[in-house]
Amino acid sequence: MLCWYGRHGGGLAWLATSVSLFLFLALLFVIALLIVRALGRSGPPRGERPGTPGGPGAEQILAERYARGEIDEEEYRRRLATLRGAPPGGPGAPRWGGPGAPPGGDSPS
Repeated sequence: MLCWYGRHGGGLAWLATSVSLFLFLALLFVIALLIVRALGRSGPPRGERPGTPGGPGAEQILAERYARGEIDEEEYRRRLATLRGAPPGGPGAPRWGGPGAPPGGDSPS
């Protein structure tokens, strides 16, 4: 390739060869980078961990909403049963005075 224009390849043949080699290596680097990034996205996004400890749980937030009067007893029981994976009124429904009881009293009003 460098012998096109004589013994030393002419004036800019070495520059064209160097630039084309650089572009080829840059293309390989970009392809490798894209592959690594695509394989790295199989887990949760950075900074977002599912179920991070230390924050309030869903049942606690639901109980707080019930205590503030944002939801009524029926909706509280239905949503709590949904969170626990049981049908409303089934075995997962809270009993008054138990750990799933709404805050503020031991008997329904």
